[in-house]
Amino acid sequence: MPQMKRVKIKKAKSLKGETVPPPDKSISHRAVMFASLAEGKSIVRNFLMAEDPISTMNAMRMLGVEIREAKSKKSEFIINGKGLHGLKEPVDVINCGNSGTTMRLISGILAGNPFLSVLTGDDSLRQRPMARIIKPLKEMGADISGRAEDKYPPIVIKGKRLKAMDYTLPVASAQVKSCLILAGLYSDGITSITEPHKSRDHTERMLKSMGASIGVEGLTVKIHGSTKLTACDITVPADFSSAAFFMAGALMVPDSEVVIKDVGINPTRTGFLEVIKNMGAGFSLENVRDVSGEPVADIYCRTAPRLKSVKIGRKTIPSIIDEFPILCVLASRADGITEIRGAEELRVKESDRIKAMVSELKKLGAEIEEFPDGIAIKGQMDLRGNVVESYGDHRIAMALSIAALAADGTTTINNASCVDISFPGFFEELRKLHA
Repeated sequence: MPQMKRVKIKKAKSLKGETVPPPDKSISHRAVMFASLAEGKSIVRNFLMAEDPISTMNAMRMLGVEIREAKSKKSEFIINGKGLHGLKEPVDVINCGNSGTTMRLISGILAGNPFLSVLTGDDSLRQRPMARIIKPLKEMGADISGRAEDKYPPIVIKGKRLKAMDYTLPVASAQVKSCLILAGLYSDGITSITEPHKSRDHTERMLKSMGASIGVEGLTVKIHGSTKLTACDITVPADFSSAAFFMAGALMVPDSEVVIKDVGINPTRTGFLEVIKNMGAGFSLENVRDVSGEPVADIYCRTAPRLKSVKIGRKTIPSIIDEFPILCVLASRADGITEIRGAEELRVKESDRIKAMVSELKKLGAEIEEFPDGIAIKGQMDLRGNVVESYGDHRIAMALSIAALAADGTTTINNASCVDISFPGFFEELRKLHA
């Protein structure tokens, strides 16, 4: 798709039809990474061909893993796994692009491999906090350091044998949890990781399916070191976080009916469904099934005659971490005042998502109060088209695109090409439903 600096979107009369969101980004990352650590040949089907997962694929190739695209099918890759101890020292710095998932997860792997590696990324990634992985990895005996006294990338790792440990995460984070689980595979015993609230569990599910000795008891994950991973075939479901934008569009735009197909509905990812149900949304899950250990369904969504405001607290945030921007848009159309609190983690994503959504929705006429850890939005406001900024953040750009469908006139979104990070073809899909 050609790079787009600006996109203009007009108010929609209705949204109708079927769409299939792109493959799940979180699962695409893990499928390639874990298949590379397994022994034998794995096939990864429906891999997300977007910038972030491709950063993971390129990183694993730099570590000596043979990954080739299947000739018969697009987005299908054959991975000849090297086993836990078969990776080789990279000859250059590994560039993780904009992908925090790539950098944080691969750090757990590299900490246990006996060679030197250096990780960097783009301007945005080099400002994202890495002490949250560096500190616990050091407690496991890792030789790892980062810029500005271990706060930021680049990260330098001299891999070595790690010690098992018990660790409690200060903040629920699937990326930090997954980093420590992977480091635990290279440890000398049982590593125990406890989180304050449940975060997405794709890592636990996939590693278990590959033969890792991993168990989950409530909020605690235990991983046994030195267990080998066995190759397997993985089909990546459609991404729930990408589906959420179309769901929100169908709820907000009058006379809309949209079916979003083949969507992963992992319960650690679908807090958004519970929130919109409480807001009065009309949706149903059809054709529920299991695909490669992940629950999948088609989501039928229609216009909500009157959305209601909700209060969202810290316990819910991990399960809606990627849906915050689009929930802000929905809240601007709901009756009453919606509060989202306990979300300070969103200030250190691809952008400061709290600040970004407050700033840009105000430009469209929304009434919002900003808190250090969240927002309060007065609903039932008449939105007006304006020029808004994406901040180079794919989820901000897509959320504002959905807001534009409900705003009078035309909305112009600057730097809209950032949607390619997770959803190449987003604007084409939106136009099909909008037609």
